Parts: sequence; C-alpha cells; structure tokens
Amino acid sequence: MHKDKMLKGWRLVLSKLFIIPQRYVLAIMALLAIANAYTMRVCLNLAITQMVKKTVAVEGDAHYDPDACPDMNVVTNTSVTVLQNYYRQEEVVLFEWSEATQGLLLSAFYYGYVLTHIPGGMLAERYGGKWVLGLGLLSTAICTFITPITVKLGGATALFILRVVEGFGEGPTMPALMAMVSRWSPKEERARMGAIVFGGAQIGNIAGSYFSGLIMHEGTWENVFYLFGGLGLVWFLLWTVLCYSTPNTHPYISDSEKKFLNENVDSLIHSKKQDLDPVPWKALLRSVPLWSLIIAAIGHDWGYFTMVTDLPKYMTDVLKFNIKSAGLLSAIPYVAMWIASFFFGLLCDFCVKKGYHNIRNARKIYTTIAATGPGICIILASYSGCDTTLAVFWFIFAMTLMGAYYSGMKINALDITPNYAGTTTAMVNGIAAISGIISPYLIGLLTPDSTLKQWRVAFWVCLVVLVATNIVYLIFAKGEQLWWDDVKKYGYPEGWKHGPLPTKSKDTEESNNSENTEKA
Repeated sequence: MHKDKMLKGWRLVLSKLFIIPQRYVLAIMALLAIANAYTMRVCLNLAITQMVKKTVAVEGDAHYDPDACPDMNVVTNTSVTVLQNYYRQEEVVLFEWSEATQGLLLSAFYYGYVLTHIPGGMLAERYGGKWVLGLGLLSTAICTFITPITVKLGGATALFILRVVEGFGEGPTMPALMAMVSRWSPKEERARMGAIVFGGAQIGNIAGSYFSGLIMHEGTWENVFYLFGGLGLVWFLLWTVLCYSTPNTHPYISDSEKKFLNENVDSLIHSKKQDLDPVPWKALLRSVPLWSLIIAAIGHDWGYFTMVTDLPKYMTDVLKFNIKSAGLLSAIPYVAMWIASFFFGLLCDFCVKKGYHNIRNARKIYTTIAATGPGICIILASYSGCDTTLAVFWFIFAMTLMGAYYSGMKINALDITPNYAGTTTAMVNGIAAISGIISPYLIGLLTPDSTLKQWRVAFWVCLVVLVATNIVYLIFAKGEQLWWDDVKKYGYPEGWKHGPLPTKSKDTEESNNSENTEKA
C-alpha cells in the first residue's frame, strides 16, 4: 500500500516536470530517432567522395570531358593532374573503387533495409514499437562506429556486408514509429505530428551532409563515422528512459492527457473494444489503394534517394565544389525541405478543418506537389550547366517542394489503416526502398565518367519515374479507413469470398444487441 502511494507520487512529480505533453515528447524523440537513422545512413554518401583515390583526366585522355566545369582544386604537374590539398596520402587510407563499385556500396544499405520492414512492423504492432525501434537503431549505431576499422581490414566487400547489416537494423524504424504514432496522435493533430516526426529525416540529412563536409575538410573521413555512431548510442540511452509504446503503458503521463488520447485516438478506441485481429493479409495484398500508395512511394524514394545518395557526388564530381562547400550545399536543400514540411503540414490541417478539401484530396494534392515539382527542378538544374548558383537554386527548390510529401502520402497509411499502420507502413517503405537498391547502382552505370551529360540522362530517368508513379496514385488513392482495417465495423464487400467472422466475445455480442435495441 505504501509502495503504491510512493509510485503514484513519483508519477505525479514526473508528469509535472514535463512542460509539454508526452505525445510531443515522443514526437521530439522520434524526430531525433529518424535524424540519427538518416545521419548514419547518409554519412557514407559524402565520405565516399573522400575515400576514393582520384585523378583528373586531361585533354587527350579517353575519359576527358570537354564540357567539364572548371576545377579550382587541382594543380597540373608535367605528367599528371592531381587534386590539390587532397588528403595527406601518407596518413589516410584511400581506395581504388570504380563508379559502379561506389554505386553498389551506396545501395548496400537497402538490401538489408527492405528485408526487416514487415517483420519489424508486425513485431511493433504485437509488442510495441519502443524496443523494436530502439534496438534496431542501437545495432546501426554500433556498425557505424566500427566502419573505419572494418573497411580498412576488409575493403569494399567488408563495407558492403556492414552496410547490409546496418540496413537490417534500420528496417523496422519507420514501421515501429508509425505503429507508435498511430497510438499517440489524434486525427486533428496527425499532419502536425507527422511534420515534426518525419522532419527528422531532414535534420539527419542536414547534419549528415554539413558536419561530414566540415569534419573531412579539417580532418579525415574516419571521424565522420565515429561522430554519428556515437550520437546514435547517446540517443538510445535517452529513448529507453523517456519513451513508451502507448499512452496506457507510459508510467508518468498525466491523467488528463491519457484520457484525452484514449478518447480521440482511433487505434486506442479500437483496442478497448476488441483485441486486434490477425493481419488480414488476403485483403491487404488485394487492396488497390494500398498498392497505389506503394507505387507512389517507389517513385518518391527514387527521387529522394537520387538526391540524398548522389547529390554530394554531383556537387564534387560535376560542379567541382571542394568537400567543405559540397557538405554545406548538400545540406541547404534539406533545410528548405524541413521548413517547408511544417508549412505544408499546417496548411493541410487548416484546409481540412475548414472543409476546403477532404483528406483524400489533401493526400493527392500534396503528393503531386512533392513528386512532379522536384522532378522538373532537377532537370532544370542539369540544364544550368556550370552555372553553380543557378544549379544549387534548383536543387534547393526541388527539396522545398518535396516537403509536401509528409502531408501527402507519408501519413496516408494512418488514414486508410490506423489499426495495421505498422504492417502497412512496413510494406510501403520496404517495397519502395527497392528504389534505394536500384537507383544508386543505375546512376553509377549511367555516369561512368561522371560527366554533366551522363548525369542529365540519370535525372531524366528520375523525372519519368516520379511522374508515372504519381499518376497511379492520383487515380487509385483513398483517404478514409478501408473496410479490411475493421471488418466488424464495415463488414465484407459484396462478392468477397471469406471464411467465418472471428467469434465475438459475449460482451461484444451483448453490446451489439444493446446498440440494435436502441436503434430500433
């Protein structure tokens, strides 16, 4: 009895210490989770430009590009052109990797990433997202921290394997977070929380690009991995103390906030009425709106990974920026995308609340802005030639428009299937991440000499993929809960072949009989 009073007292004290509601504590920590995930994912993108030995082709060489932008970082000797102030060769290990090999290494992460999405989502729905997410990112942090020693010992093969293992760890990140957000976000706050949580991707891209460039300008590429791996370990310690899978398992949430969430969050209301039924795989796999979301995600990821993975290479190889400038200029587009995501989130919530458009049309409008706009912008950037100011402007504008993605298709899974958000997000992100496997390697094949004309072809491919997949989404996307997400509420559609409904409990039958009596 005395122990229970003490625990209740501590709960009260801890709940008073937090000025902001616990759902926004979760949102901030989730933002940092994604930020850490992305810094550890993308730090190789810039680091690899400094891990590889480089020579510059001179006129008369087979790979000489007459349209190449001028490079202020080179000095020509009597027999060979070499990079000026490129790392002190005697102190730093560099590797002889072709563009295709580099593309394969950049895509390696996604081989593991796609495999653990669905298992991660199912585990998060059954056991809660806290530990599924936390332990996954812990493993990625450890792998990131040991990258320098691993690649020095085993070369490209060892790095490829390590990146695959990192992908295994990060695969459950989005499904686990979506499962948690679906239990912490009221419908009227969903776009706002989505902008906060998933804006962490931009913080990760900003920090990963900017600090990588800064660190490598002053030091060596190894320090990039030590920094971001170490930050991932610190985040894990804070996550274990501050965050919990649901409001009802949180030890020091205020009673008023818990009551509010239990009355306004669909998945919590559902869980009080009945236990969650097994994942309806047959209906899920035959759902046209879900597959339209997956196809749109494939297109988005193709464009996004083209920017995230290969923009640093374009900055250094084509526009000829030094590593410090490349890091800064690779980060600025994500600053713009992050700020824009809040603007689009607030605008979306406002328009839905005022009735200017419904949720379905909101998802289509903002998804279209985030797909076709960036595709056109990167084409314009490639036709800017060596006008670096204009090219950078178009890259920044491209990522600004991509900020609409978080108010569009990114949170669409919460609209159509709040009860299976973890599993459906796992399907969407897992299948879409195949773009992360294909696009870096394909770009490596399309740009063997990394010339402006070769990159222009890669950007045209990107535009075609973005537009085609967006058209599919516009035709088939939905914005309301689908019948298979709650069969007891909506029933089966006409002509659907199915087995018997799950046996209802006595309490459920009595409740339904009572409701029918009241209606009569």
